Amino acid sequence: MKIKSLGFIGGGRVTGIILEGLDRKDKRPERVFVSDTNPEVLSKLADRFPKIKTSAGDVKDPAAAAIVFIALHPPAVMASLGGIKGHLKKDAVVVSLAPKLSIAQLSAGLGGFDRIVRMIPNAPSIVNRGYNPVAFSPAFSSDEKRNLRKFFKILGDCPEVKEENLEAYAILTAMGPTYLWFQIEELKALGLSFGLSAKEVESALTKMVKGTVKTLFASQRTPAEVMDLVPLKPIGEDEEAIRTIYRTKLKGLYAKLKG
Repeated sequence: MKIKSLGFIGGGRVTGIILEGLDRKDKRPERVFVSDTNPEVLSKLADRFPKIKTSAGDVKDPAAAAIVFIALHPPAVMASLGGIKGHLKKDAVVVSLAPKLSIAQLSAGLGGFDRIVRMIPNAPSIVNRGYNPVAFSPAFSSDEKRNLRKFFKILGDCPEVKEENLEAYAILTAMGPTYLWFQIEELKALGLSFGLSAKEVESALTKMVKGTVKTLFASQRTPAEVMDLVPLKPIGEDEEAIRTIYRTKLKGLYAKLKG
């Protein structure tokens, strides 16, 4: 399946992530259209990707693309649909990147257009290592879904999941890197201060993180047994406070997304 054109309603972070991921694999279609109400956002995006066509507030071109990504925060999505629906081609695919809004809600806002995909994007897509679960409306055939997923997989893994589970993935995978990045960065700084080279630190931390996850899920030990494999816990006294943050803030955010 050759994708001839992409449209983005919204030119912020996630649009830049997707475009850079496609560029890394030389898979960006020649025709890319991006609309945003903020000219400064479009200017920065055009500096990074000079060949794209941008328009400030005019959704006509991006909405007429073969695949139309709605890359807006949930509160802005529904307000955008009225301007999009009149420009959609009959065989277009609309991909919503926002949690909370269902396929049924999106279809209603698009005047009954039903060729809709919901995707929860993941920042590591920028280096083609994303985890971007998708849910399809019933309008797509098995072949169409397979071909679309093949395109999406340029950005990383792309499992098809139940729509009602997408908000859970928003908490676990879309926001997940933010729970880890700052900690890994602190370990990196420590490693450099101890005299390791940047390359040595990168290699050590990458393999440590991969091995840590594998041990938790594949060692056939209970979580408590896994955590007991290392007797020294330098920040053990702070673990309960961190657990409380996960159990309160993240559960609260999930409730808001599902509400």
